[in-house]
Amino acid sequence: MKFDIHAHILPEKWDDLKEKYGYGGFIRLDHFRPGSARMMRDDGKFFREIQENCWNPEAILLDMDTHNTDVMALCTVPVLFNYWIKPLDGYDWSMFLNNHLAGVVASHPKRFVGLGTVPMQDISLAIKEMTRCKQELGFNGLQIGSNVNGRNLDDPEFFALYEAAEELGVSLFIHPWDVLGQERTDKYFLQWLVSMPAETTLAICSFIFGGVFDKFPALKVMFAHAGGAFPFTVGRIQHGFFARPDLCNVNNVSKPTDYFGKFWVDGITHDPDALRYLLKVIGHKKIAYGTDYPFPLGDLEHGKFLTEMPELTEEQLRYITHQSAFDFLGIDSEKYR
Repeated sequence: MKFDIHAHILPEKWDDLKEKYGYGGFIRLDHFRPGSARMMRDDGKFFREIQENCWNPEAILLDMDTHNTDVMALCTVPVLFNYWIKPLDGYDWSMFLNNHLAGVVASHPKRFVGLGTVPMQDISLAIKEMTRCKQELGFNGLQIGSNVNGRNLDDPEFFALYEAAEELGVSLFIHPWDVLGQERTDKYFLQWLVSMPAETTLAICSFIFGGVFDKFPALKVMFAHAGGAFPFTVGRIQHGFFARPDLCNVNNVSKPTDYFGKFWVDGITHDPDALRYLLKVIGHKKIAYGTDYPFPLGDLEHGKFLTEMPELTEEQLRYITHQSAFDFLGIDSEKYR
């Protein structure tokens, strides 16, 4: 069984948000030919070209069947978080995205799982929408950004959301966005190649050094893209923890490696040797197969490299391909067989 924990979808169309909300800066879709669309900012600046499998559930299912993927967790494209907009507008926008996603999941309830989005710029509204996502739409998880308008995820303002997520049993999938170092990474695709792994590392370190894992021990958290650079730089991070506790350990937390087992990562390493190391560091019960579908930087061979690793045990494969994802979301896998 294969459960892809990390895949994206957006609606085929939406209102002109500049006209609706009265100010600009939004993404719109230009369906310039059948099956293809340009994501454009409303100032006319091109962002990305996407294909039909970014909005059409039937096209997604065709790809899933081609690659023997049984279940896919769908969440919005991070550029559509829109954390920068006015809170009530963000709340309205989140409801629109979540309602669309709920419709997709309801159309194929054994193939799709929804990870909702919430207006993180206003935590009271975020909690309200998270509650609706769980209780009315049936989502067991949310996708949130790695920072909110430049505030790291250890900001105490977010603690109320983490507490509510614990109580509701909502898991958090953390995806890098609005990444650091943008002023120096506008060439060579470096925001995706360099800044995104660094941004995810920053998010994990914020959870550790900010005491978030200690304050909310029941909170289920997964970090995208194999945890970014964190698993591969944790030796340096831990050395710094001991070398400069006056700077690192201001919140009286445990050493960084003590938090392995407290969070999940997806398995997007693009490299068998990297996955082997990830298994040593994170452990197979906290690694979930994911693709970042349908974007080119994702694993569009849908876990083919797993078949090239004959040393993986049956139990390791079971957790990586589906059980870790079900455990993260608190879902009984039998419902999807």
